[in-house]
Amino acid sequence: MTSSYRSCTVYTAAALACVAAFALCLLRGSVQIPASEVWAALTGGEVSRNAWRFIVVETRIPAAVTSLLAGAALGVAGLLMQTTFDNPLAGPSVLGISTGASLGVAILMLGLGGAAGHVAVLSSAFAGAMAVMAMLLLLSSVVRSAVMLLIVGMLTGYLASSAIALLNFFASRDGVHSYVMWGMGSFGNVTLSQLGAFAAATLVPLALAALYIKPLDALLLGERYAASAGVRVRCVRTALLVLSGLLTAAVTAWCGPIGFIGMVVPHVARLSLRTSSHRALLPATALCGAAVGGICQCLSVAPGQLGIIPVNAITPVLGVPVIIYIIIRRRHIFYFN
Repeated sequence: MTSSYRSCTVYTAAALACVAAFALCLLRGSVQIPASEVWAALTGGEVSRNAWRFIVVETRIPAAVTSLLAGAALGVAGLLMQTTFDNPLAGPSVLGISTGASLGVAILMLGLGGAAGHVAVLSSAFAGAMAVMAMLLLLSSVVRSAVMLLIVGMLTGYLASSAIALLNFFASRDGVHSYVMWGMGSFGNVTLSQLGAFAAATLVPLALAALYIKPLDALLLGERYAASAGVRVRCVRTALLVLSGLLTAAVTAWCGPIGFIGMVVPHVARLSLRTSSHRALLPATALCGAAVGGICQCLSVAPGQLGIIPVNAITPVLGVPVIIYIIIRRRHIFYFN
């Protein structure tokens, strides 16, 4: 199979998976709505119950679109980090940015005893993520080694986790409950009125990431080769850090800390394409990430009237087998060699 044919096949399959997941997200929910009524709500036709129209338009559409955008954002953020740090197990949570967002929400929720509105939670999460990213950018001007910067990010995450543990210890029961529920992750937190802002916060960094395809390919051969090819390694590394940080911060602020997608999806795209070239890999990762996010949203709907399962209860089930396979078969996977 030629590389172009393989790429077209992967793109088509991922796009079809996104469409199927989007459709299932609209059809499935804690409330059973006939498919004909869902179609009528989407096309502006007559719906038997006004509540059904509200559920489809105000709840299911934002959740479906959010799952696709969040999956694509986390997947691309993971790809940027794995290439930047030359680490196949790097992910959006490694640098501590998502933990910084969690710390911001913990300060708000645990300090106020759970009495926090959605806008306040969103603002505190984004502020915490940006604070950690600003600190990492400051350190990146001093720490020249990508590996050392990765270690600094991990240590920052541990410090933030320690602060969160202390806040949980001294917080009220309502505050702990609110924070735990937020930390489980959900694609249903974005309202229809906020969907445009979330789309802009994810699509703009995704578009900017496409501008760094050539530097990313150069970094695959090492920093020395990239520098000899004319790549300003430190500037590119800083830009990639900012883009991955913005993508992670946006998703964490709106949806909570979502695990495994950013680490696993780039490997799924690489194994499917059998290439590490970012010209083909970047769009494939975005499409595969969107498909995985949509699938997670579909699986989060519990059978019967049990409600919605947290996303972070689903992502490890999908992600851990892939990571174990990659670790076991690493000697036989071409992009490790």
